[in-house]
Amino acid sequence: MEYEGQICRSPMERGSYMLPVSVGCSYNRCKFCILFKHLQYRELPLEQIEQELQRVKRVGGDPERVFLGDGNAFQLETDRLLTILELVRRYFPSCRAVNMDATVTSVSQKSDQALVQLAQAGVSRLYLGIESGLDDVLTQMDKDHNLAQAYRQIERMQQAGMIYDAHMMTGVAGKGRGLENARATAAFFNRTRPSRIVNFSMFVHRSAPLYREIEAGRFQPATELENLEEDRLLLQLLEDWPAEYDGFHDHILIRVRGTLPQDRAKMLDKLDREIEKRRDLPPEISWAR
Repeated sequence: MEYEGQICRSPMERGSYMLPVSVGCSYNRCKFCILFKHLQYRELPLEQIEQELQRVKRVGGDPERVFLGDGNAFQLETDRLLTILELVRRYFPSCRAVNMDATVTSVSQKSDQALVQLAQAGVSRLYLGIESGLDDVLTQMDKDHNLAQAYRQIERMQQAGMIYDAHMMTGVAGKGRGLENARATAAFFNRTRPSRIVNFSMFVHRSAPLYREIEAGRFQPATELENLEEDRLLLQLLEDWPAEYDGFHDHILIRVRGTLPQDRAKMLDKLDREIEKRRDLPPEISWAR
């Protein structure tokens, strides 16, 4: 497969075949993100997409799950997505689900009829970058939505038959606001009930727009201890509905994952042990060069 850029998808999609349908991210304005800043967004030609499907079929590939890349593949026009889905069905008869990243705005741009059509054509899961349950944080990070818009569009996609999965970030609210953000994000999730929650705990790359906010004194990053405490409170406050949880703290090499609610106590125990270990250590902030 020819792939341009950095592969980024939920770890829960590691068993899915990834089919590129675009390069970069059509939004590409989130202040914390650097994954697509160096790329010029463009849609890949249908001929190239079909050639890739043919290549995989020739070597015996017939995956049950397909993940469409790159960032925010759901923003493609409905007719184009339907054509891609038809090609996937043609070459991969065993495929039972096609998943992809989306934004609240890309969902809002689809009519109710289009959402139902896409669900019936095979779109199963949409991963939405919710990031925070606080409106002022979403504004500061230049997200494409506020909470009211997110509630509305998640309801629409669920009514159409799609499964909603969420990306979030501990630390995104900044220093001293982790517990506040945990309470607000837990309240958002308890109402919207994602099937999967992926927590990419914040790291700040020095080339990200957010780093310039830090230099200007407009944002103070949280410490890793604060991020762990935020993660813990969030997990504690989530209600008992079935959900997979995967939380990364890459800078300190801690990962907390399991299925809720049955693995809650195990995950909380792991966080408790790491929190206690770090109380007596110098503060650490997750920087990436």
